Amino acid sequence: MSGLLQEEKVFKDPVHKYIYVQDQTIWNLINTKEFQRLRRIRQLGTCFLTFHGAEHSRFSHSLGVYEVTRKIISQFERNGYEDWPREERLLCLCAALLHDVGHGPFSHSIEKTFGTHHEEWSCRIVLGDTEVNRVLKEVSPTFPQKVAGVIAKTYNEEIVVSLVSSQLDADRMDYLLRDAYFTGVNYGMFDLERILRVMRPFQGHIVVKESGMHAVEDYLMSRYQMYWQVYFHPVTRSAEVILHKVFQRAKQLYEENYEFSFMLSPLLSLFRQTLSVDEYHLLDEAFMQTVLMQWSREADEVLSDLCSRFLNRRLFKYVMLEHIDVQQIERLRETMAGLGLDPAFYLEIDFPSDLSYDVYRPGEHDEKLPILLLDQRDTLTEISRKSEIVRSISGIHMGKYHLYFPEELLRAAPGALTEEQRKLLRLE
Repeated sequence: MSGLLQEEKVFKDPVHKYIYVQDQTIWNLINTKEFQRLRRIRQLGTCFLTFHGAEHSRFSHSLGVYEVTRKIISQFERNGYEDWPREERLLCLCAALLHDVGHGPFSHSIEKTFGTHHEEWSCRIVLGDTEVNRVLKEVSPTFPQKVAGVIAKTYNEEIVVSLVSSQLDADRMDYLLRDAYFTGVNYGMFDLERILRVMRPFQGHIVVKESGMHAVEDYLMSRYQMYWQVYFHPVTRSAEVILHKVFQRAKQLYEENYEFSFMLSPLLSLFRQTLSVDEYHLLDEAFMQTVLMQWSREADEVLSDLCSRFLNRRLFKYVMLEHIDVQQIERLRETMAGLGLDPAFYLEIDFPSDLSYDVYRPGEHDEKLPILLLDQRDTLTEISRKSEIVRSISGIHMGKYHLYFPEELLRAAPGALTEEQRKLLRLE
């Protein structure tokens, strides 16, 4: 059953104050088991080990993306913009709500180990034998395919896709504000209401009035700061490194026919890469925390130690390096192996990088569609051509190498390290 609710539903939200639901379809989607699972998935993965307030969920973020999309569309419809396809309203709202429904526990750590992608799982949930699929089919038999197309960025209406996934989209606008709020930082704050007022549908694109350029500059600078101060925080990255090593070690042990003292069917299917949608539904962070707790008592010392490190926040130390001396790192690996520390699990080089704003070049991926400014003569100009600020943060922003290692274990064997290695690891 689709259509409007007899009485709108309202969620109290710390970021947007209120989130309004007027459509029966949206309300029904929120109440599916697949969407409710997002309450049990943290929005920021391992960030809670660095910023203790970062306990907010994918559920609250998804509602926020829906609300930002609803506000944008409402503004378009109130102003009667001819270039806005009114018939696509519900499609945009459903895609915004469901864009993260396939996210696994601890953000991208499991994806990295097992080669899965949350966008693919979102589409599988939308198209599979699920409560979400049944709700969407009540709109029309082909509606699930349209929603999956928007999530996969293959839908043929750019204006629809760009609302949910682009360089100025509802997803980014919500997560910057929400993540800043819950981590307690000010870097991610920008004038959302101003940006919403200057957005326009124009000739198949979402554009921004030229008078709103400074608000967009502020948004892009906020994104730049959040990546380097929060998302790429070296302590958070250390937790991600350890969590990745946990799954990497568990996968290796499974392939070597190791007999786990604790193993559940969803994990076996994950190792075998035969995970069904029903099993995927069980993979939330409560489940994985239980697994880590049990694995911390495994006979395999590496797996046990890595799990204990994550659970008890005994993270790897890091040192920042301007460049990597391959031979020097190889000698360090050999030294660690001689100490009984497998460098595959106790040494990691990380190099975070991000595109704060990517200048569009014809033929590139949809996510790189430019932010276009609309002037009073109805002429479109890519924002970096008019903004020195945007030009300054465009392209790849190179950071520094971070070398992660278990400091206390290496300090316990001072004679095994050369003076060069102690200097490298700041163990003088």
